[in-house]
Amino acid sequence: MPKATAATVEIAGITLTHPDRVLWPDQGVSKCALAEYYADIADRILSHVANRPLTLVRCPSGNDGACFVQKHSSAGLHKAVRRVRDGDDEWLAVDDMSGLAALVQACVLELHPWGATTDDLERPDRIVFDLDPNEGVPWAHVVEGARAIHAALKDLGLRGFVKATGGKGLHVMVPIEPHADWETVKAFARDVAARLAAARPERYTTNPLKEARSGRIFQDHLRNSRGATAVAAYSTRARPGAPVAMPLAWETLGDAAAAPRYGMADLPAGDPWKGFFEVRQRLPG
Repeated sequence: MPKATAATVEIAGITLTHPDRVLWPDQGVSKCALAEYYADIADRILSHVANRPLTLVRCPSGNDGACFVQKHSSAGLHKAVRRVRDGDDEWLAVDDMSGLAALVQACVLELHPWGATTDDLERPDRIVFDLDPNEGVPWAHVVEGARAIHAALKDLGLRGFVKATGGKGLHVMVPIEPHADWETVKAFARDVAARLAAARPERYTTNPLKEARSGRIFQDHLRNSRGATAVAAYSTRARPGAPVAMPLAWETLGDAAAAPRYGMADLPAGDPWKGFFEVRQRLPG
């Protein structure tokens, strides 16, 4: 249980000031409630964010106020948020619940990790296929696209896992052994996406230009570039309703009319990504 005083709450050794500050006004979710959520699922989320450079979305006045993206250190950020040297750059990382609590104290509402660990920044250990539908694209088409990528990966001998992004799209995540460099991984993701777009050009595009995305699903292979990130499994989103990016089992992808929304109270009883960290696979060829 958090250790509380009149004006502060202590969680995992981190003092939360203004713990009652509401971060999602439409849901009434406070800073303290966010920290307690991460404390409850620390093992789950840390397995996806610990020891990785992070891009953070900070909203000091809550999700309906001014938010900004942070990749590098700043004054006032607790030492539980580790600084990672990378040549002339310095990234941010966390290793434990204290680090997560320090991010909550900084009003971080979204965690976006690299696809590589701080131990090996040059060789990613996961690939993300990001399906980002344009306005008006039926949810069933997004599900169909994710399943098509899943099937294409299976044909290549690779196992993929699906995640609701907390927005209108899906991510297909592919754990790999860290053996290939960023350019190789990005080229692989681009080629898989391009084959799908070539087969169904009316449904999919790899072109990021707005006019090319009309009525289609954009497959963002560029998320596999060095320094690019994707929202972490179990991270909250700085959006109305306090949604969570939720790992899903393939069989739970239904034919709903709209993207399902998951919140902090909707965690699955089991692990939809069972086996994710035990998979040993490499890019073909």
